[in-house]
Amino acid sequence: MNHPTPAIVGQKAVKRLPRLALLLFCLAYVLPGFIGRVPWKSDDITSFGYMAALAQGGAAWMNPTLGGLVPEVDALLPYWLGAWSMQLAPAWVASDLAARLPFMLLLLLSMVATWYGTYHLARSPAAQPVAFAFGGEANPTDYARAIADGAVLAFIACLGLAQLGHETTPALAQLCFSACFFYAAAALPYRLWMPGVSAGLALLGLTLSGAPSLAAVLGLGTAALYLRVPPAPDASPFHTQQRAVGLLIMTLATALLATQLHLWRWRIDLPQASWAEWQSLGRLFLWFTWPAWPLALWTLWRWRRQLISARMSGMHLWLPLEFVAVASVATLTTSAADRSLLLALPALAALAAFALPTLGRSVGALIDWLTLIFFSGCALVIWVVWFSLQTGVPAQPAANVARLAPGFEHSFSYLSFLIAVVASLAWVGLVKWRVGRHPAAIWKSLVLPASGSALSWLLLMTLWLPLLNFARSYEPLVRQVTQSLPTTPGCVSMLGLSRSQMAAFEFHSHLKLETWQANTRCTWLIANLNLMPTTDGTGWPANWQLQQKLRHPAERKDSLGLYKALPTLAQAPSVTPPEKQEKSN
Repeated sequence: MNHPTPAIVGQKAVKRLPRLALLLFCLAYVLPGFIGRVPWKSDDITSFGYMAALAQGGAAWMNPTLGGLVPEVDALLPYWLGAWSMQLAPAWVASDLAARLPFMLLLLLSMVATWYGTYHLARSPAAQPVAFAFGGEANPTDYARAIADGAVLAFIACLGLAQLGHETTPALAQLCFSACFFYAAAALPYRLWMPGVSAGLALLGLTLSGAPSLAAVLGLGTAALYLRVPPAPDASPFHTQQRAVGLLIMTLATALLATQLHLWRWRIDLPQASWAEWQSLGRLFLWFTWPAWPLALWTLWRWRRQLISARMSGMHLWLPLEFVAVASVATLTTSAADRSLLLALPALAALAAFALPTLGRSVGALIDWLTLIFFSGCALVIWVVWFSLQTGVPAQPAANVARLAPGFEHSFSYLSFLIAVVASLAWVGLVKWRVGRHPAAIWKSLVLPASGSALSWLLLMTLWLPLLNFARSYEPLVRQVTQSLPTTPGCVSMLGLSRSQMAAFEFHSHLKLETWQANTRCTWLIANLNLMPTTDGTGWPANWQLQQKLRHPAERKDSLGLYKALPTLAQAPSVTPPEKQEKSN
């Protein structure tokens, strides 16, 4: 039995979102955060450290190391991409910017894959709107294009994408390859070569980016869906079975590759039976996927008849649900919950897009007003704090910044100010356009959420960028160390530093750094104070004298100690290995 679709859409409601406007909008979201900032702690600078080590020949390509430590995520491809980009970039391009260039493309490719994946899902017969008695219903191609436009807007609007989507980490590579596999799985029932190649490359990319388990589960789950869901109108059941077998072969091949490269690791970390931890996970799900998750739930409710159909006719529902479920289970069973949940955003955005043709006018107006109030308030706060830092009026925001980030000196940038002004005026123009009388395109309800998210991120990456670079990077801490050392300190030993701290000293200083050994010839030592057996940090080691305790200005606790060697060097007692220390922020 074919259950009716809840989508009632006329041709006027599937007006095309101008391609140039969509492209410029995506670029306005992607570029801020990749350009102009320094590497942030901790995963961002850590990943960059491994890339720099590979690019400079300090580590083996098949076994990246940083200070003798292997990455916490057993990834290869993300570090290769950053290292290759650093090697190929001209000398005038900063090394950290060169490492970000491929990741900018990965984020853009994630948006493209989300659009095409949703487009092919919307082309399926079960996703089509109701046919009118006298014609005038939406054309299938125009309808699918409008739904895909809405999916990209929902993807950009998700709050959790902002920071993690602009870091040079394996998480962004995993996001891109999972989005590419989402496109391939949606398009394979209609096309063969391009989706087939994309599926193979996506599974390979996920495996080499530290997620072989996710690649295996997604491959097997999609193949099972193909065997359960009725084939496309122009495809026979035999063709569908062929595609399922092809996915199984690709999944098996990538699993064997992961085994050969020793990429399988047991990372299951089940949540504790405590109310506080479950509250934390609940808050993560709520804000990280906002505003896509309410729309996705509305989609499941309005399209529920197709979900409960015995024939599983709603491939446009079951495929996104599979991806969201896999990412959600990974979120609940791994320590890096936010980075696992990041992989759910493309499919969740697709689910949210299918709510658009079922929303009433009052619901669309409610979304607009909530978005307008929230993001206008965010923009206002950003501007007020920036104005306070510049002029001292009002005084309280500047005083709060001075208390939380002592030593920060604000500066004025004409370019950043101009970009922020143009973006704010564009927001005002979009609000004016949205409240005006225009043809009711179904994607209009997501224009303000996506634009507000992009505006807030752009303002943060222009007006607040100096403050964020000061508070979220290790540069102030490294500067303290270099200012406390003589002009020519020789080599400097490191003991107990986290991966991110070692990468920061490599990047922000010109010191000759070495991993500490008992017979070291270095006269200076930078050590983790948590390694010291005494609380004041002065009782170890006996042949080193503590010169200064160091901490990041935005942190309240001393974390590092600067030591100078005494004339007689003796072997120090054993300490906890650095890799056993808890990762610092």
